[in-house]
Amino acid sequence: MLLFSGTCLTLVGLAWLLDRWLGEPQRFHPLVGFGQVAMALENGIRRRFSVSGFQGRLLGLIAVVFLVGPGLVLVVWVSLIPGWGLLWQVLLLYLALGGKSLEQHALRVCQALECGDLAESRRRVGYMVSRDTQAMETPDVARATVESVLENGCDALFATLFWFILFGGPGAVLFRLANTLDAMWGYRNERYLYFGWCAARLDDVLGYVPARLTAVTYLVFGHARGAIEGWKRCTQRKSPNATLVMAVGGGALGLRLGGGGYYHGQWQASPVLGGSQPPGPGDIRRAMRLVRQGGMAWAIVCFLLGLGSLL
Repeated sequence: MLLFSGTCLTLVGLAWLLDRWLGEPQRFHPLVGFGQVAMALENGIRRRFSVSGFQGRLLGLIAVVFLVGPGLVLVVWVSLIPGWGLLWQVLLLYLALGGKSLEQHALRVCQALECGDLAESRRRVGYMVSRDTQAMETPDVARATVESVLENGCDALFATLFWFILFGGPGAVLFRLANTLDAMWGYRNERYLYFGWCAARLDDVLGYVPARLTAVTYLVFGHARGAIEGWKRCTQRKSPNATLVMAVGGGALGLRLGGGGYYHGQWQASPVLGGSQPPGPGDIRRAMRLVRQGGMAWAIVCFLLGLGSLL
C-alpha cells in the first residue's frame, strides 16, 4: 500500500494478465452486488425523506460515506493480513479491472453490426450506454460504442491502475466504488440533481489526473496530431474528464464523436469532439485496439519498474 511501491507496480502486470485471461466473474461480481445495495439504500432514503435542495445533497453525501466507508475499511484490513496481503492485492485489482469485459461488450455490438443485425446491436449497446438506443441507426450505434470504449477505457482500466499504483488495492477499490455510484447517481436530471451531487463530484476529483493520463496514452498509441487537435478544441467543462478522454481518443482515431443523444426520451445536445470522420462498425475494433495497446503498455512498464526496484 506504499506510495509508488515496487510491489504495487509489479502486481499491476499480474492483475492485468488475470483480467485479460479470465475476464470478469460470470456468476457474481462484487461491483454488481455493490450496485444492488446502493439501489436499495437509495430507494429506502427516497421513501422516507425529500431529496431536493440542501437536504438532498446531505443525504447523498451520507449515502456515499455509508456505502464506500465500510468496504474501504474491509479492503484495507485484508490487504494488511500477513502472508496473504499480496494475494489479496492482486485479487482486488483483478476484480476492479474491467478492460476485458469492456472489450467483450464492444465486440458483441461490432459483430451484430457487421452481420447487419441492427436490432441486436441496439440491444447490445444498451448494456454499455445510458442513452436511449431503440431508434439508433448504424452510425449512431457505432458512435455510442466507440465513445463508451474510450470513456470506460479510462474508468475500468487506466484510472483503476492509477489508484492502485498510488495506494494498492484500497485505492483501486475506492475509485471503482465511487465510479459505480457516479454511473448510477451522477445525472444532471430532476431525480439526481441533488442526491447524486456528491457521487458525481467525488468521481470527478478521483478521475481528474487519470483522465489526462488516459488522454496522453491515446495520443501516444493513436494519431498524435489528431489527438492534440482534439485536446485543443475540447472546451466543455460540464463533464471535464469524460469529454476530454473522448475528444483526444476521437482525435487519435480521426473520428467525429459527441453531438448529443436521447436520454429518457429527451434530446440532450453535447459538443462535437475529436476528428472529422463519422464512426463505422470497423472503428469499434480500432477503439478497442487503442485501449488494449495502452493497457498493455501500462502493465509492462509498471511490471518492469516494480521488478527493477525490488532487485
